Amino acid sequence: MITSVFKKSTPLNIALVVVLLLIFFFMYQSRDLFTTIFSNGFSKTALLVLLLLTSFFLVNFTVKKNNLTKNSSYTILFFLLFLLVFPSIFINLNLLLSNFFLLLAIRRLISLQTLKAPKEKIFDASIWIFIASLFHFWSILFILLVYISIFFHVSRDFRNWLLPFVAFFATVIIFLFSALAFDKSWITYLINQTQTNFQLDYFTNNYQNIALSFFVVIVMYFLLSLVFSLTNKPLILQASYKKMIFGLLIGITVFLISPDKNNEMLVFTFMPLSVVCTINIEYSQSKIYQEIALLLLITGCFFSFFSQL
Repeated sequence: MITSVFKKSTPLNIALVVVLLLIFFFMYQSRDLFTTIFSNGFSKTALLVLLLLTSFFLVNFTVKKNNLTKNSSYTILFFLLFLLVFPSIFINLNLLLSNFFLLLAIRRLISLQTLKAPKEKIFDASIWIFIASLFHFWSILFILLVYISIFFHVSRDFRNWLLPFVAFFATVIIFLFSALAFDKSWITYLINQTQTNFQLDYFTNNYQNIALSFFVVIVMYFLLSLVFSLTNKPLILQASYKKMIFGLLIGITVFLISPDKNNEMLVFTFMPLSVVCTINIEYSQSKIYQEIALLLLITGCFFSFFSQL
C-alpha cells in the first residue's frame, strides 16, 4: 500500500511530502512558537522553511535529472523521514545553510558524468563546498568528493586537480575582505570551529540516544546492501552510486569529528543515504520486502520525532 503511493513521482506525491514537511516543522516549532517567531524573528523562521523546501526540491531535481533512481518519490520521502529522526535540525539555521550549499555541490559533481563543461562543474562544486564550510567548518571534508569525482571522470587533465585550490583561495579572499569590512568576529567563529571532538557524550535524554542508534542501524543495513550489490547495478550509474557511498561516509566523518557535537550534524548524510535507501527499495523484486522496509522506517522515524517533542 505504501509503495503504491510513492513508487511514482507525481506532483501530488511531491505536494504530499511538502505538506508533511511543513506540518512536522511547525509541530516541532509549536513547542515554543511564540519565542521562535518573536525572539528570533519571523524572517529567521521564514528562512528555515525556505531552506528546507529548496533542499527538498534540490534533492528531487538532482536524482531525477541524473537518473540516479527510477521514477519514484522514495528519495524525498526518505529525506523527510531522516529529518524526523533528528527534528532539532528544524531550528539549526547554520547546519541547514551548510547542507544546502553541499547539495548544490553534489548536484554539480553528479552531473560531471556527462563530461560536459567539467572544469566549470568542478570549480562550482568546490566553491559551494568552501561556502558551506563557512557555516560548519568540517563540511570542508566534502572537497574529497570533488577529487573522487575527478578521479572517476576527468583525471587525465591535470588542470582539473588544481581547480579546487583556485576555488579555495577565491573563497578565502572574499571571506576575509567581507569579515574585515562587516564583522571581524566571523573569523574568530570560523577558527573556533576548526577544533575536533570525538566524544559522544552530548545526549540530554535517552530518546536522543535511541534515535541515533536507530539511524546507525539504517545506515549500516542499507549501505552494506548497496556495497555488496553494486556490481549488479547498471554500469553507467555505478560511478554515481560510488559517489553517494563516499558522500555518506564523509558525512559520517564530519559528524564524528565536529566540535559541539549533536545528532542534527548527521544532516550531511541525509541526501546520499536517501539515494542509497531508494536504490535498495527500487531494485528489490519483493513487494512484501518493500512494504515491510518502508513500514519499519516510517514507524521508527515517527517514533523518534514524537519522542523528542
